[in-house]
Amino acid sequence: MKRVTIHDVANAAGVSLATVDRVLNGRPGVRKATIERVEQAVESLNYKPDVFAAGLAKKRVYRLHFLIPNGPNAFMEDLTREAASHAQTMSGDRMQVHVEPIDAFDGHRVAGTLAILDRSVCDGVAVVAPSFPEVRAAIDRLQDRGVPVVTLVSDHPASSRQHFVGIDNMAAGRAAGRLIGRFLPESPGKIGLIAGSLGLRDHAERYAGCEEVIASSFPHLKMLKVREGRDDNKRNADLVRKLLEEHADLAGLYNIGAGNRGIISALNAPTQAGSLVFVGHELTPYTRDALNSGVMDAVIAQDPGHEIRSAIRVLKALCDGVPIIEGQERIGIDVFIRDNLPELS
Repeated sequence: MKRVTIHDVANAAGVSLATVDRVLNGRPGVRKATIERVEQAVESLNYKPDVFAAGLAKKRVYRLHFLIPNGPNAFMEDLTREAASHAQTMSGDRMQVHVEPIDAFDGHRVAGTLAILDRSVCDGVAVVAPSFPEVRAAIDRLQDRGVPVVTLVSDHPASSRQHFVGIDNMAAGRAAGRLIGRFLPESPGKIGLIAGSLGLRDHAERYAGCEEVIASSFPHLKMLKVREGRDDNKRNADLVRKLLEEHADLAGLYNIGAGNRGIISALNAPTQAGSLVFVGHELTPYTRDALNSGVMDAVIAQDPGHEIRSAIRVLKALCDGVPIIEGQERIGIDVFIRDNLPELS
């Protein structure tokens, strides 16, 4: 049987090849009625695009931009290293990966960075998106300019982003609450909470998940007001010292975001006596050492390499107009204690 081509679709829909190409790749500038005619032709002819052949014929280069927070955040540093590594290894596969540092706590600057991107400089964008209205609007406008956007690590579902690459942060927060509750004795106690900012959706969702489990399963524990340290090590160290000074009966501590080094240093101080259950996020050299020394009790982690590879695959699929393999792109939640730490590579 003769293979159906894009020429057959154009003839059946009564439009040009360029119009079919725009519809198949989700680019703007085509009337709704025309889109429906092309989609009907595709369905009736059972047209399956040959993505590899099309890309080869066009000698297409995929230009992907990753907007990742800078600063002393060990996990974001891991993401940046993974992206930079892929930028080197994938250059021969017509894949260009550019990493742009951003300040995740400054919504206006993130929006400004998104505002200067268009199809002349990139084919797809992955962004760690703070949950601010101006960022949502900037994502929407970038989508309107024909550049597919995926959110990375922290989602922005109110925007028109096409996919989220990251863990279920509500589930991660529930896991943290369950661990703290099970590690502590069944007696009244206080739990201190530190976040980078509840303006970051991943931090807000983790907090909500933790609160849900503590309230339903461990009502004898009291969650203190969240203190925000902007993922800064020095600020987090100061916040922990104040918590210890103000609450002599502090029993648990949950660091919702980054800045674990500061918390670890405060808990390692000679004046810090007693045992405190401490749960945080991301397996880094610092949290690994803290688990081994007993300063931390558990770490909830996500694989930065998997997230970067997934974002690249998803963006390429969006550029090519092919389905995303959801099972392959699901990011798992890892829980580490001292006894199940993976060996160093």
